[in-house]
Amino acid sequence: MGKITGFMEFERIEEGYQPPAERLKHYREFVIGLDDAQAKVQGARCMDCGTPFCNNGCPINNIIPDFNDLVYRGDWKNAIAVLHSTNNFPEFTGRICPAPCEAACTLNINDDPVGIKSIEHAIIDRAWAEGWVVPQPPKAKTGKKVAVVGSGPAGLAAAQQLARAGHDVTVFEKNDRIGGLLRYGIPDFKMEKWLIDRRIEQMQAEGVTFRTRVLVGALPDGSKVTNDARDAVSPEQLRAEFDAVLLCGGAEQPRDLPVPGRELDGIHFAMEFLPQQNKVNAGDKLKKQISAAGKHVVVIGGGDTGSDCVGTSNRHGAASVTQFEVMPQPPAQENKPLTWPYWPLKLRTSSSHEEGCQREFAIATKAFVGKNGKVTAVRTVHVEMKDGKLVEIPGTEKEYKADLVLLAMGFVSPIASVLDAFGVEKDARGNAKATTELVGGYATNVPKVFAAGDMRRGQSLVVWAIREGRQAARAVDEFLMGHSVLPR
Repeated sequence: MGKITGFMEFERIEEGYQPPAERLKHYREFVIGLDDAQAKVQGARCMDCGTPFCNNGCPINNIIPDFNDLVYRGDWKNAIAVLHSTNNFPEFTGRICPAPCEAACTLNINDDPVGIKSIEHAIIDRAWAEGWVVPQPPKAKTGKKVAVVGSGPAGLAAAQQLARAGHDVTVFEKNDRIGGLLRYGIPDFKMEKWLIDRRIEQMQAEGVTFRTRVLVGALPDGSKVTNDARDAVSPEQLRAEFDAVLLCGGAEQPRDLPVPGRELDGIHFAMEFLPQQNKVNAGDKLKKQISAAGKHVVVIGGGDTGSDCVGTSNRHGAASVTQFEVMPQPPAQENKPLTWPYWPLKLRTSSSHEEGCQREFAIATKAFVGKNGKVTAVRTVHVEMKDGKLVEIPGTEKEYKADLVLLAMGFVSPIASVLDAFGVEKDARGNAKATTELVGGYATNVPKVFAAGDMRRGQSLVVWAIREGRQAARAVDEFLMGHSVLPR
């Protein structure tokens, strides 16, 4: 694959960024992708290793060495054919996937890995520019009808696969636009939303029907989950009207922080804050937007969602942004002999952190402090790991000024009321209980009701959602037809 001696001759080339001072003025993407020559060099670095661990490191098992080789040889049209054979939406993963494939790259044992994600990004952008991405309607229709609930990456991948198999697919989405957490959970500066719209047009041409502002089941009273629904459909209606129902909603139940002062104004879940900005970017006029402008912002949670809150707050013009992480600061460099080819624990600094953020590790929130009903500070204490538990360190109490607190501590499960409305049995974590077995996989305890993505596995990556959507589509196709030609 690639050039036999390429991994010894060429260095890794990173995608570029606009300078922070420039990109903070807008909400557009700011990554500068590889040009054709740079992508060819990266493809040349692929080692032709006997066992391509990158394939298994990738949740959708992208055939990485093959498309690396094709890019090196300048055969871009076959490169996108190979990439699309396992991944319905490489323009999503090429932008927002953390690239576990690169962690598993054999070259990563003692060098910098091949820039697989940047090559994927280059392939799909070239393919769209050349007009190689076109609708693939089925040659024949089966007469079977499938309802897909949720239009995030799992739902979209499943819907596209099922439509190409000849089924009549209807996607139900409770919000005003298609895309699920792709649309309203990911800031535009990481992935612009016209990328979703372009795929929706392709899928409509393939026969997929989209119904927005339709809530399936019900949300609990007082729910903070984004919901633009004007109509509702009962599970009984779906089961009566469709031959199969596939539940692909996101894990939208946020993890709360029930400490003293939680009731104060100015404390919000990340998914109250982030979707609003995406709506504003789309041209919507909100009655009231949560704004970080001129405020001292504290983001509680050190993951990707917290990082998205940091970047959005800085674009609002926050006076300061501080991010808390309860776990100790990881090492700057992972122990490769210990962790390869698995995802390593190491300090990760995002583009949002580089734009301005004070990061605090091994810190826990004790209480929120307020005045006149509004939050003014966060009271904290440092913690350390002892006997496998985090314990407070005496004498480390401190208060951080805060006019706005954003809770970004992850998501515990899908919305329970939706699963309960269908009568779907849940696992110990509150997800839909279904296996991934080759036969009968993704089926729930309710006849002809299936579950995939976050709905089945809990909070996870976009690339895992695409994998599950594709596999669930095959399972549904087998259920309906007795066999399936769809790839698993």
